[in-house]
Amino acid sequence: MQQDALSAQRTAFGQEVYEGLTSFPKQLSSKYFYDEIGDKLFQDIMAMPEYYLTNAEMAIFQTRKTEIANLFSRTGKPFSLYELGAGDGKKTKILLQELIDQKASFDYRPIDISQNALDQLKATVNDELPEVVIDPLQGTYYETLAAIREENTKNKVILFLGSNIGNLLHPQAIDFLTQLKDTMNTDDLLFMGMDQKKHPQTILDAYNDASGITEAFNKNVLTRINKEFGGDFDIQKFLHWEVYDPESGTAKSYLVAKEAFTVTIKDLDLQVHFRAWETIHTEISQKYDDEVVSWLADQAGLEVTNSFSDADQNYKNYVFKTKKL
Repeated sequence: MQQDALSAQRTAFGQEVYEGLTSFPKQLSSKYFYDEIGDKLFQDIMAMPEYYLTNAEMAIFQTRKTEIANLFSRTGKPFSLYELGAGDGKKTKILLQELIDQKASFDYRPIDISQNALDQLKATVNDELPEVVIDPLQGTYYETLAAIREENTKNKVILFLGSNIGNLLHPQAIDFLTQLKDTMNTDDLLFMGMDQKKHPQTILDAYNDASGITEAFNKNVLTRINKEFGGDFDIQKFLHWEVYDPESGTAKSYLVAKEAFTVTIKDLDLQVHFRAWETIHTEISQKYDDEVVSWLADQAGLEVTNSFSDADQNYKNYVFKTKKL
């Protein structure tokens, strides 16, 4: 293999593409949907009427912002507000404004895999909320946990919104929650959005909109492979397909090959053969209820201390602390 192919494969994205497309069944991580195009598509998704999650969490912040901000600043001590997967920070800005109004002593540390998203967020926060001290961190959740763990000079509040925890199956979620717990001291809080179980059709519609925005978002991972690794995916040969299992609460997204063909990814020195109707698993979106959330927390050494829900009980923000021994 040529040196440049080796170099490309060794990048995190390249390595996961290589491993995912040579595994059975094939898979690609949803975290690689995001680049400048993917960021815009996700903003479009959050504005869709079918995608109830954003409006539900926004409603919680708008109606309960005072209680939530009081909770974050309850000790009266300075704290750092970390946000995993911050995106455009639209919802978070409601809390930032409330914290400013309450004269809380805090700094905001948004974390995102997309540098583009962080650059835009910092610019808008500086413009709209100049009183906020903002210090972004670029990287995956796992890469930035070490930075959070090392921060012991201030109390921490860790935000994980948008039900992004739902991208992990329960065993992975327990591992991730355990790692978050290991970054937390006694007075630290974890504030996490978790989508609730509900009518299955409502969930399916949220991840398979008629206008095709979610389809384009999922297919953007193939577009990125073409652009960044010299691939020749014809994205029109793939069907976006969503399924939901109400028993387990798991929604799954797939790209399904409509016919047999071979894809070449030049910079990874890789040829990938697809059979007709073969799948690439791209994303899971887990749904929860109180019992499951309490079990996950207990397994990770955390405990639920509070929760906030929208009026329709479609969505909840849970508050976690480290479990008392």
